[in-house]
Amino acid sequence: MKNRLFLGLGTVISVLGLSQVSVLAADSESGTETLGATLPLTWCIPFVCMLLCIAVMPLIAGEWWEKHKQWAVAGWSLLFLIPFAIFHGFGTMGEQLLEVMIGDYLTFIVLLFALFCVAGNISLEGDLVGTPKLNVLLLLIGTLLSSWIGTTGASMLMIRPIIKANKWRRRKVQIIVFFIFLVSNIGGCLTPVGDPPLLMGFMNGVDFFWSLRLAKVMVVNLIILLTVFFFLDTRAYKKDIADGRQKPVFDADTKKPVKLKGAHNIIFLIMIVGAVILSGVLPMKFPAFAKGINFCEGVTLSWAAIIEIVIMLAAAFLSFKTTSKKVRKANNFTWDAIQEVAILFIGIFITMIPALLILKARGSELGLTHPAQFFWTTGLLSSFLDNTPTYLVFFTTAASSGFTEGISTAMGVVPQVMLMAISCGAVFMGANTYIGNAPNFMVRSIAEENGIKMPSFVGYLVWSVSILVPTFFIDTLLFFL
Repeated sequence: MKNRLFLGLGTVISVLGLSQVSVLAADSESGTETLGATLPLTWCIPFVCMLLCIAVMPLIAGEWWEKHKQWAVAGWSLLFLIPFAIFHGFGTMGEQLLEVMIGDYLTFIVLLFALFCVAGNISLEGDLVGTPKLNVLLLLIGTLLSSWIGTTGASMLMIRPIIKANKWRRRKVQIIVFFIFLVSNIGGCLTPVGDPPLLMGFMNGVDFFWSLRLAKVMVVNLIILLTVFFFLDTRAYKKDIADGRQKPVFDADTKKPVKLKGAHNIIFLIMIVGAVILSGVLPMKFPAFAKGINFCEGVTLSWAAIIEIVIMLAAAFLSFKTTSKKVRKANNFTWDAIQEVAILFIGIFITMIPALLILKARGSELGLTHPAQFFWTTGLLSSFLDNTPTYLVFFTTAASSGFTEGISTAMGVVPQVMLMAISCGAVFMGANTYIGNAPNFMVRSIAEENGIKMPSFVGYLVWSVSILVPTFFIDTLLFFL
């Protein structure tokens, strides 16, 4: 059913847009450069409805949603694409669709797929007992890993071990929620490998190791969130014990040592990380790699991106070929999580086209002049939109504001505190919602596959507003005032 649906969606898209590439110039009278400046906000309705479906449908029609969510994706996508083509020309619609699918979604989903495959072939074996102290340690390790193998890589690598360790417990939602806060988001702030917005900054002239300056902000967040987590998890742990839950006890003679199975897959993780770095370095050092396959004017799949995709897919293929099925079985590996992300995010990427066009055209009109304003505006928008273009919009806004002191970039000079605010907003506040960062959804799906009933979209917002927002206010007071 899903294959037929996406074949049908692809056919409609082809008829409406891709076949019209040859008449782009004729149909785009005003040009896409000024399109965002004239678009009314009503074009964002399909995107808002898409988000409402993700938030509400699992609550009111959960079983139907699980089986038929692809229809919502197709419906809202077409309810944006068809009117957009009618009002602004098939060529303009085709160009925008190609740009988001080739320029954004393709590398996004290939990266997630490759990391999902490779991490699924690594299993942490041994007798681990989920206690508050062990959980804090695992969260800390995962957070520190995020900056070096990416938030997605660290999330996929660490989520299954922490679920296994806490299998005996009943109350464990808080473990997964804080995992998303720290490992899937905040931990990615120290290098351009950690989160795509920082890679975008690196590609525009920010020094690779500049983001290490964000360590002091990350440490403050770590201390606050791990302290709150330890309190909540200790309370839940004591209730589990009081309810009669038996903590596993292992005999010293029979206790299995902790070890990695499929450890050779770390090589493939390094391949994927190397491919991401290479895609940023090659166009800067060798401009020829910025060229590539031209789909239409303004939409090019660069040779650097093609090399990145080939390396990542090769890593995923070699990982499966060289790893025993027993390792995946031990991980309860299924394709459900990556399938859900691929389905939902294709709709999110398509329907948020007008929101990004408007933001790019009018972002400079917001009148942002203070680091705190950049921090909160970048962050709140990154909670619902793709944080990479959001980062780039405000990075460009700051760089073009005429500052003479700060970090010299390809776009202009950006004061260091401004760049810190934009970077932290884009990376940290992706944790505010399930759709703020792709690993959030994948972690939730894997947790639910393993029997952990996760909060709804709105329920998760309650967690983030209660815990993350006060933490970000502290960040503002300490670093961005």
